[in-house]
Amino acid sequence: QVQLVESGGGLVQAGGSLRLSCAASGHSLSSYAMGWFRQAPGKEREFVAALNWSGNGKYYATSVKGRFTISRDNPKNAVYLQMNSLKPEDTAVYYCARKAVLGTTLYDSRGYDYWGQGTQVTVSS
Repeated sequence: QVQLVESGGGLVQAGGSLRLSCAASGHSLSSYAMGWFRQAPGKEREFVAALNWSGNGKYYATSVKGRFTISRDNPKNAVYLQMNSLKPEDTAVYYCARKAVLGTTLYDSRGYDYWGQGTQVTVSS
């Protein structure tokens, strides 16, 4: 059983930064692509960023490109999301997830089989 635990969320002013962490236990993540998604109140969960198993391939939603950076540390079994220049519209619960379903793209949440419990990010204006 894989457990994913996010941390690092909080309240920050617009223009500020946060670094989210996703720690895994129960199974190595080194062979899997990993993703970050977010869900704001009243909205559907949306793709934020993803990277392949080696970390060399990184993909971002248009809304966060140039501001967010996804990375991973396979020996530590962890994935990170550095968020800079935060905006009020970035306010959401952020989730990390493991990509394991073949035949789906990195952008599709249906392709992820294990999810963390989420961490709240609130950006004040």
